[in-house]
Amino acid sequence: MEPTAPVHPEGNPACPDGEAGRVMLDRMNTGNHEQLANWGLDHLSCAGARRALDLGCGGGANLGRLLDRMGSGGFAAGLDYSELSVEVSRERNGRAIAEGRCEVVQGDVSTLPFGAGEFDAVTAFETVYFWPDVEGALSEAFRVLRPGGSLLICNEADGEDPSTVEFARSIEGMSVYTASELEAFMLNAGFSDVQAYRDSETGYVCAIGKRP
Repeated sequence: MEPTAPVHPEGNPACPDGEAGRVMLDRMNTGNHEQLANWGLDHLSCAGARRALDLGCGGGANLGRLLDRMGSGGFAAGLDYSELSVEVSRERNGRAIAEGRCEVVQGDVSTLPFGAGEFDAVTAFETVYFWPDVEGALSEAFRVLRPGGSLLICNEADGEDPSTVEFARSIEGMSVYTASELEAFMLNAGFSDVQAYRDSETGYVCAIGKRP
């Protein structure tokens, strides 16, 4: 990931808005972002999972990927802070929503609008960069997972490569974390069996943990 000039406020991934935000969301549904998502999901077993939640669902493509991996009978919920992201995600997943297999809501990761133990899996793709209180948000993810459920965090940018650290400085409110830092966040939030992975070629990082 190469450093860039500071992004337009509408195109800030923390809360996309306007035309620049829509262009960014469309871009994040494909290309390298699609490759990253599939790499991360390959580390997550969806066997037996029937309800999944994607935090910071952005353009909504990962909701479809979760539904595909869960198969018939699966349900995917998406949550995003950005009103535009919610709109775009609903557009992309309109058929699944109409069939009752998907919902997308606007909300904050620090206070999830879901009950305890509602989900078998929770995912967070390229969104923890922008969480003011990472451990607090992960505690909320822990709460909405059933015992034995899994959390997957997956990021394109990490804190080991100097270029990604420089890139983060160009985007207001963005912080990058190493695989070991993600692992520590999850352990501190109560997750067990936490494993972290880093792809040496791409720099992709992910961490997976279970709610005991």
